[in-house]
Amino acid sequence: MFLDPAAPALVDPFGRAITYIRVSVTDRCDFRCVYCMSEDMNFLPKRDLLTLEELDRLCSAFVARGTKKIRITGGEPLVRRDIMTLFRSLSRHLQSGALEELNVTTNGSQLARYAGELADCGVRRINVSLDTLDDAKFKAITRWGDLSKVMQGIDAAQKAGLAIKINAVALKGVNDDEFPRLIEWAHGRGMDLTFIEVMPLGDVEAARVDQYVPLNQVRADLLDRYTLEDIDYQTGGPARYVRVKETGGRLGFITPLTHNFCEGCNRVRVTCTGTLYMCLGQEDAADLRTPLRSSESDGPLLAAMEGAIARKPKGHDFVIDRVTKNPAVGRHMSVTGG
Repeated sequence: MFLDPAAPALVDPFGRAITYIRVSVTDRCDFRCVYCMSEDMNFLPKRDLLTLEELDRLCSAFVARGTKKIRITGGEPLVRRDIMTLFRSLSRHLQSGALEELNVTTNGSQLARYAGELADCGVRRINVSLDTLDDAKFKAITRWGDLSKVMQGIDAAQKAGLAIKINAVALKGVNDDEFPRLIEWAHGRGMDLTFIEVMPLGDVEAARVDQYVPLNQVRADLLDRYTLEDIDYQTGGPARYVRVKETGGRLGFITPLTHNFCEGCNRVRVTCTGTLYMCLGQEDAADLRTPLRSSESDGPLLAAMEGAIARKPKGHDFVIDRVTKNPAVGRHMSVTGG
């Protein structure tokens, strides 16, 4: 695709330029985290998924319209067969300067195998989802995961020169006693850490209200032990960061429930089937697969993208309480991408 530097950026009805897309390459995962997926999941047939070539074309269309940051997600993106083909292809946009960042969010299970290749493709930062440092808890949370493999993956990623941010979902009665340990471990290895409130996406076996820990309370509790200094640091995502004076490291909070982070949203998400969600917390979506497959020209695809962004809402409607027991959104997090 020819990238026209004069092509207008995608701008939503609230004047927010869309410069960041999160692209899911698979709904499959080798874990079954209790807040993300049911233990018995029905996954999409292969024919419904965009091919790697189609994913490249879709991402390139967004780059042509002003996207500067692409994050590859899943499910677990590194379990997709031949996934490095996509990273190698998209790296051309980094080399041309049209794209500023190509990142990935992973559970870490495949990092020992792929960390070096990711770095070679121009990936500089990765997010690793890790909610506990306790082997038994890790097994209970992920159901199928092996903490030692994740740790080996983190070692390999750091050896390859990748900057790592650890993402930890705050789970009441599960890991809420580990927050200081997670902070000191991550910062001791030179990694950022972000705590995330559990999001009401998809039906899972556990009740959301029984998992939910409000991060404003977590931050207040941490003040008994640490000095948290507000800093003006952003990665393009929704986290708000502080510096922990005692460790020198950065600590982020993603708070979709206690503090809506929608006002500056510059993000959209595309699923592995080519469905574009303009908001993680809304059901409205646009089909990009049909125009992608119906025409060799990118005109219909670009028109579908423009029409979708024109409908991007101001914010989401997440809520967790004992009255609202159903998920705010029916799809699982693994469908949309982390």
